[in-house]
Amino acid sequence: MRVELAAYSLEEMPFFGTGEMGSAVHARSLSRPGARVRAMICLEMIGYFSDESGSQTVPFRALRLFYPGTGSFIAVAGRLRDAGLVRRVKRSMRAASALPVYSINAPRSLPGIDLSDHASFWNAGHPAEMVTDTAFYRNERYHTALDTPGTLDYARMGDVVEGVFQAVRDLAGTG
Repeated sequence: MRVELAAYSLEEMPFFGTGEMGSAVHARSLSRPGARVRAMICLEMIGYFSDESGSQTVPFRALRLFYPGTGSFIAVAGRLRDAGLVRRVKRSMRAASALPVYSINAPRSLPGIDLSDHASFWNAGHPAEMVTDTAFYRNERYHTALDTPGTLDYARMGDVVEGVFQAVRDLAGTG
């Protein structure tokens, strides 16, 4: 099975959400007859962690019942129809490291669920999910001048990469 590792340009404004995003162009190119996309795994903000109580927020109060208030985990997020993919990626990631992995499947109306390149694949009809540290729900410096390399936790980021590597291997049938 072929596995592609892609890095996309034009994910930020003013191109975000347009057909000019690198991921949108790629996703459309994979919609040709005979092409099959098993999964797109989007890495979106994977390096900010905090062990402080109250460092993790969620978009709706009810979600506090399911997710910790400490930003020391990684999340696998996808739309409702990709629940099987999200569970499979979460299971693979948990097997690869001790890093806590949570997941969520939600409609696009959940704030933040579609704010990255995986949404381009959804728009093209492909299964996709996002692996994220939850960005602005955890990192108050997100998209500011204070959002610098020194604020990242490289050891836990490495655990995320190990987990995603295992998920790719499992999805490709080589794990």
